[in-house]
Amino acid sequence: MEHETEQSTRSVILTSIKTHGERSVADLAEELGVTEMAVRRHMHVMERDGLVQPRLVRRPMGRPMNVYSLTAAADELFPKKYQHLALDLLEELDEEDVSRLFEKRQSKLYQRYEERMRGKSLPERVKELADIQNAGGYMVRLQETAPGQYELCEHNCPIAQVAGPYQQACACELDLFRQLLQAEVDRTECLAKGGSKCVYRIQASC
Repeated sequence: MEHETEQSTRSVILTSIKTHGERSVADLAEELGVTEMAVRRHMHVMERDGLVQPRLVRRPMGRPMNVYSLTAAADELFPKKYQHLALDLLEELDEEDVSRLFEKRQSKLYQRYEERMRGKSLPERVKELADIQNAGGYMVRLQETAPGQYELCEHNCPIAQVAGPYQQACACELDLFRQLLQAEVDRTECLAKGGSKCVYRIQASC
């Protein structure tokens, strides 16, 4: 609980700097209603983690003070609208070129992750796939529904706005899962087709 509270406070600090620009410890302490010592502790952690960077500001009276701004790494924590650019670019392609583009993406992802699957049993491969998708922001829930059978649910799709009009993305993801798992994989629900999540049923190939 304490860890969650600290994370929440740091998120508020990052958001404040994002919206107001450079902020001093005193500014943040007043905004948060906490002591400057508490803010300094958070800033030390975030500076160590590469999320904020200090700049020494000299004042007409009193000692110089640090003001903090976000690093490029911290800026990536905030929502982006890259999907609009992707959609604009895809609209310039014909259907054949779009399919070829997603197939190349599938091949690239397979080459990236195939080694992580090598020599592993199906349960291990399924768990590895869940870890890969979670790292990609898919918010995966994995369960074994019967001996040797699994259900992998993705509660978020980072490319949903692209996958909606371009179903090739979903088809290539399904093929990628089959390649990586070397198993039978069926999708029974799809976010891009109006489902509440993407659901994959997995079992060993006959």
